[in-house]
Amino acid sequence: MLRTPHRGRRRSARAFTRTYHRRVADETTSRGERKERTRRAILDAALELSREGTLAALSLRAVAKQVGIVPTAFYRHFDSIDALGLALVDESFASLRAMLRDVRQNGPAFEHIIDSSLDVLVEHVHAQRDHFAFIVRERGAGPLVVREAIAHQIELFERELAMDLARLPGTEPWSSEDLQVLSNLIVSQVVATAENILSSRPEAEAAIVARTRKQLRMVLVGALNWKSQT
Repeated sequence: MLRTPHRGRRRSARAFTRTYHRRVADETTSRGERKERTRRAILDAALELSREGTLAALSLRAVAKQVGIVPTAFYRHFDSIDALGLALVDESFASLRAMLRDVRQNGPAFEHIIDSSLDVLVEHVHAQRDHFAFIVRERGAGPLVVREAIAHQIELFERELAMDLARLPGTEPWSSEDLQVLSNLIVSQVVATAENILSSRPEAEAAIVARTRKQLRMVLVGALNWKSQT
C-alpha cells in the first residue's frame, strides 16, 4: 500500500510523456504541412505571374506579395527565382514522362504508341495547361539554367523512347544512332503539337492532332523501311 503513490506518479509521468511527444509530433506535422502549402502557393504564384512574360522578368518581391509572405520567407523554400523555375520544370515533366512511359510499355505496336501517346499528350496539356505554357515560354526565352533544364528533360524523353523503340519488332537491325534519330523526330513533333494546341483556338485542336497523327505515321512508314548503314 505504501508504494501506490509512487506507482501513480510513474503512471502520470508516462502519460505526460506520451502526451508531450504526441503534441510535438502534431506540431511538427503542422509545420511541415504549412511549409508545403506555402511552397505550393509560391509555385502557383510564379505560374500565374509569368503568364504575360517570362521567368527572367519575374521578381522575388512580386512572388512574395502574391503569396502574402515577406520576401525573406521565400528563401526558406527556394534559393532563387532560377531554383523556383527548375522546380516548375521538374513538376511539369514528371507526370507526363511517367504516363508516356506506361503507354510505351503497354503497347507493343508502333501504331498504338502513336495514338495513345497523342491522347495522353492532349489530356495532359488540358490538365496542366499553365505548366505547358510555362515550358513553351521558358524554352526559348527563360533564364539559361531553366532553358538547359527543359532541353535536358526533352533529351530524357528521346533517350527513353529510343530504348523502347529498340524492343519493338522490326528495329533489330537498326543502329543506336538510327533509334536516336527516330526518337528525336517523334519527340520534336510531339513538342511542336503541344505548342500548337496552346497557341491555337480550341476548335482547331482536332485538326492539329489529326495532322500530327498522320505525320508521325508517315515517319514510321519510312522508318520501318529504313536500312541501317552500319
